[in-house]
Amino acid sequence: MTSAYLEKLSSGRLAHEGLLSAAQVQKAADLLAQLDGGKVETVRVVFADQHGLLRGKTVTVGALASVFRSGLNLPGTLLLKDTSNRTVFPIWDGKSEGVMATMSGAGDMLLVPDPATFRILPWSPHSAWLFCDPYTRDGTPIPFAPRPVLRKAVEKLSGLGYSLVVGLEVEFHVFERDGDSLGHHEAGMPGQPVRTKLLDQGYQYLAETNYDRLEPVMDLLRRNAQALGLPVRSTEVEMGPSQFEFTFEPADPMTHADNMIMFRTMVKEVCAREGLHATFMCRPKLPNSASSGWHLHQSLVNGKGENVFIPAEAGALTPEVSAWIAGLLAHASESCLLTTPTVNGYKRYQPFQLAPDRIEWGYDNRGAMVRALMVPGDGASRIENRVAEPTANPYFYFASQILSGVSGLEQGLTAPEPVENPYDNDARALPPSLIAAIEAFERGSLFRDALGAEFTEYMSTLKRAEWKRYLSIVTEWEQHEYFGIF
Repeated sequence: MTSAYLEKLSSGRLAHEGLLSAAQVQKAADLLAQLDGGKVETVRVVFADQHGLLRGKTVTVGALASVFRSGLNLPGTLLLKDTSNRTVFPIWDGKSEGVMATMSGAGDMLLVPDPATFRILPWSPHSAWLFCDPYTRDGTPIPFAPRPVLRKAVEKLSGLGYSLVVGLEVEFHVFERDGDSLGHHEAGMPGQPVRTKLLDQGYQYLAETNYDRLEPVMDLLRRNAQALGLPVRSTEVEMGPSQFEFTFEPADPMTHADNMIMFRTMVKEVCAREGLHATFMCRPKLPNSASSGWHLHQSLVNGKGENVFIPAEAGALTPEVSAWIAGLLAHASESCLLTTPTVNGYKRYQPFQLAPDRIEWGYDNRGAMVRALMVPGDGASRIENRVAEPTANPYFYFASQILSGVSGLEQGLTAPEPVENPYDNDARALPPSLIAAIEAFERGSLFRDALGAEFTEYMSTLKRAEWKRYLSIVTEWEQHEYFGIF
């Protein structure tokens, strides 16, 4: 049966145009043969959008061969929407330049499936995920599509003879739903937020008794994550009420970017089926809530498979880690749009809250943006960037780290002195708001040079639209501050 599928797929458009390699075509044929007569009924053919959210169509398992032959068409405007699902680019003005050179007219884009990403969903075992890369209708790469952006950054690092290993440490909240929020008046762009109650009162960091109360939910999420093949290392009670943390074993950037997308989506879908609401929003507007961060552990490996961050002696930096840290610091401001992409994420940058508020590094210092964890002879020597929020698109986030580090390597930069008190020094502050991050991104040249003007124009337009909507809303603070006295 595999040979019949192989012949069928090899004559298809994707194979003919080189959008699927020979190895991918073989893997797809093997997959189709395995699914024959099995229990999988539907496949969710999806792609990670600009916000790191999965979108796509569901096809029957019998139609999957056509997806591997010819791809799947979806509206290109899916890549042009802000977080409210509004299309924020001028698709009808008839101009064919910049981003609109490939996206005008609300036409279709082409999804090209990656057979290596096929996963049967443990919480819905008759269904499966298949991740795709979006292309234009004529098979041209889209310069701001998330997975190809990361792939380009990885290739740039590989050209220097290195590869990056990353480890994930992700915080999020899980609440009990308090009502369904499905009244007609609660719809909108976006709809009204879900009403919730706590699962645990919190502020008992890593407390055993709190973990025991939360263990049923922890186990539910862990088992589903492991069934997806995600390399869970630990499940932990975080500081805040109903706040969780999952950590993962190290992997390469593309694997862990896909893993992060799967993990966030799985958590939300599994929790929703159990009457719970999971959120990766950085700082929920709820009484007594705590901010969530996303800490990214990073180590650099040379062509011999050696970790080049391992120091020869205590307190020393290898040239590679010194340059990598210097690159991360030099480009931190312009990278914030990719590491902290929401209005809400900048509310986390507060002093004395185990979160960074300025651009600096320190040895094993949880208040610094970059925390260095290097010991002579320790193969796990690494740095940890604590700047990001857990809503970040992992493909863009990882690309920002790679391109910043590569810049440091190429220029032979040297890290400044480490800090002891991260909240009392003259280090540059991180951008205090989304608009400050947008402006830093636009002033910088790193991403324009490495990824092209279309990418920077795209991200700037997308996020300026969100900021403009944010400014148009009268907040509770304004009402409280001005309504009475004026």
